[in-house]
Amino acid sequence: MYKSESRIQLLMGLMLTGLWVLPCFADSQVRIVRLSDVQGEVQVDRQTGQGFEKAFLNLPITQGMKIRTGSDGRASIQFEDASSVRIVPNSVIEFSQLSLRDSGGKLSEVRVQEGAAYVNFLGSKDDVMTLTFVREKVTLNHAAHLRIDVGDADATVAVFKGDAEVAGPSGTVQVGKNHTASFDLVANDRHQLVGYIDQEPFDSWDKHQNEFDDVYAAKGQSNYSPYAYGNSDLNYYGNFANVPGYGMLWQPYMAGAGWDPFMNGAWAFNPGFGYGWVSGYPWGWTPFHSGSWIYAGGYGWGWQPGPGWMGLNPLPVVVNAPNGFVAPRSPMLPGQRIIVANRGPVPTLVGRSTGKLEIPRNSAGLGIARGSIKNLGELSQTVQLHGAVTTRVPSAPVSFSGSPGGARSQNAVGWGGAGSSASSASASSSGRVSTGSGHVAAGPHR
Repeated sequence: MYKSESRIQLLMGLMLTGLWVLPCFADSQVRIVRLSDVQGEVQVDRQTGQGFEKAFLNLPITQGMKIRTGSDGRASIQFEDASSVRIVPNSVIEFSQLSLRDSGGKLSEVRVQEGAAYVNFLGSKDDVMTLTFVREKVTLNHAAHLRIDVGDADATVAVFKGDAEVAGPSGTVQVGKNHTASFDLVANDRHQLVGYIDQEPFDSWDKHQNEFDDVYAAKGQSNYSPYAYGNSDLNYYGNFANVPGYGMLWQPYMAGAGWDPFMNGAWAFNPGFGYGWVSGYPWGWTPFHSGSWIYAGGYGWGWQPGPGWMGLNPLPVVVNAPNGFVAPRSPMLPGQRIIVANRGPVPTLVGRSTGKLEIPRNSAGLGIARGSIKNLGELSQTVQLHGAVTTRVPSAPVSFSGSPGGARSQNAVGWGGAGSSASSASASSSGRVSTGSGHVAAGPHR
């Protein structure tokens, strides 16, 4: 039972205008998938008539949208069961179909127009993913991990796990594990099959992302929401605590007094649905599409999982808001815009080439790449104690083949209220603590 029965329904305005949760009709185009990682120059065409715009984390992706990357851009897209599509620099993909069968199965079609895409399809029951490129089609109805690379004169399909059947003008070719099929685009797409895979520069990045999802999806609870996407980020960037009077609440690491869940994000206009809130935090998908945010005195803000799923225009329920809290309101501005609304602290790079990052209190995971710091829970305790820390961020992907070592400590209090503790951080006389990411220098109290 909540201490306060008063709930602030932030979405009341949208409810009154019929812009609440997207209904689920048989074979309807109601699905949204998640833009789960954005690095460098990434743009999205949201079919608003604005053409390509700057893309940002947690943007809902719907049928017909396109994503393209610049010379330094990378992007990842997560589907409901945590299947993923990742693209490398100078790539363009289109989400040709995102629909739902009356059986509950999900139909997804992604067209690789340019560049390279990594696909990790988990093969959930009744789900089908179709991948098209040039004049070829790959239909997946079972688990498979593959890479599609489209050039000017040729294209390749390399299968890391499972198998894939590729159909095109020159016939059908079955590509097994650790095999590559190449297609000559100037000779009627004539194909050739070889029993090996040439290594590409972004193979390690794709592998690292898959390892992160595998390791952290297995930690913590599995019933955060009706869907699996975003769960691994919740398990990495924060933890649950049993708060008296409220039960189990989740809070991000590096969040303390004065922080609220709406400090960083943007309003994105969706044709036919109006504006919806998009969180700027790397974990900010599931807690902004389901459950409720609760303010508990002495503990701060925490998210409580709940039934149901908010669709394209989410504004989560807020419970027991403190005095002075101003609920975010949907913009009344005309036009199909993206309006950034940032007011929280963000990490900053120390120097140009040191590889060090200063992480302040209440940054709540901003600026920390997925899996880049293994002991994020311990680091959070140091941030709460000193106000900020400076840590070296590894330039190479972190391996997840072994134990993540402290990144998911149930006893690490990531909570920023009166109950916060940093006793598990072992400080030396020099004011430094040792973590899995190198040495962390405690900054001044802020």
